[in-house]
Amino acid sequence: MIVVMQVRDAQVVRLIERIGEHYRTNISNRYIRPALLQLPLEKQSWDQIEVLTEKFEQFRYQGFHLDELYRQISAAARFVALTRRELAPSLRNRLGGGGGGPDKVLRDMAVNNFGSNLQLFADLLNELYVSLVELDKADSKGHKPLYLQIPELQDIGRQLVG
Repeated sequence: MIVVMQVRDAQVVRLIERIGEHYRTNISNRYIRPALLQLPLEKQSWDQIEVLTEKFEQFRYQGFHLDELYRQISAAARFVALTRRELAPSLRNRLGGGGGGPDKVLRDMAVNNFGSNLQLFADLLNELYVSLVELDKADSKGHKPLYLQIPELQDIGRQLVG
């Protein structure tokens, strides 16, 4: 039987909180979300991203399961790679003109800053992944760390760095 580590590290918890805040404010905000929903990402990945970025409070006190965090990071990394390739170059065109006034200014700001906000999201995810790998290695004592047992993590660096 494999016992999965519960992650309660304060630095990791704060980082997950930052990732969620950044994602909700700068990536999946009301101006950008309509374009994000057009991405060809499977529902399971959207669900994993939602758990990582929205359901933080559920895990804050009981701890996060390491394997679930790895899967959430993997889904978010696929999202980053796909968004860079499919959405970022054409974001302005996809969202169209859509009205004026204060909303236009805020939408333009969201669109103009999207590339750098997506990069920051990727950097935060990478920082979380590196922290988890360190905890995983320290906890593995004599057996193979969990991150080496999850095939979809082998490509994570390339997906996040781009």
